[in-house]
Formats: sequence, structure tokens, C-alpha cells
Amino acid sequence: MSQDVVADALNNIMNAKKRKKESIVVTKYSKFLINVLELIKKGGYIKGFDIKNKELKIELSEKINKCQAIKPRYFVDKDGIEKYIRRYLPAKDFGFLIISTNKGLMTHKEAMDKKIGGCLIAYFY
Repeated sequence: MSQDVVADALNNIMNAKKRKKESIVVTKYSKFLINVLELIKKGGYIKGFDIKNKELKIELSEKINKCQAIKPRYFVDKDGIEKYIRRYLPAKDFGFLIISTNKGLMTHKEAMDKKIGGCLIAYFY
């Protein structure tokens, strides 16, 4: 286990997907990870999540092909997002990047619409 709870949770999701599990339990989580999971849920890549007894249970979806934290976390401006879409996503409208901006966490599509940049956190497809 590393110090990055987002990377650990996303690695656990990918390992569970490879093992064909329907859910995982994460014991180390943060508000930041909860916000990331809300974006993933909105995209349909997980069915849902629940916190009980200091454990975070995540219900996985069949839609997810790959998810991974972006390390190191690159800072991008509004014009540089396209470069990272080509680097991390297999097709233009297939999946999304999660970007931490001064307006909160959002997908790369929302950031491009609002014309703001930020820090790349993870990608999903």
C-alpha cells in the first residue's frame, strides 16, 4: 500500500475486474477518493459505493475496461488537455480524464467546456 489512496483504489478496481469480482472493499479512503468515485459513477464505470464501519465498498460495472491514476500528476492548461486525451485514451470520445481544477473535480469534457485547466488525476475507459 502506498500513500496515494486514489491510485490504490483504482489498482484494486482493476485487480478485481481481472478476477471477475463484482465488488471490492477499500479500508483507506478520503474525501478526494469519494469525489473521484462520484465522477466514475456518473460515467457508469461503477454501479455505486457505500461507506459502512470505516470501510468503502465499491460495486463494479461491466463497462470498465481500464482505470489508472496518472503519475506524476501533470498540470495542464486549457489548451493542453487535448495532448493528454491522445496520450491516455484509446479514442476521442471513449472514456474520460479526471482533472482537479480550482472549481473542483471534473471530467476533461467539462474542463474544456469551461475553458479551465488543472491537474490530471486519473483516466477511465
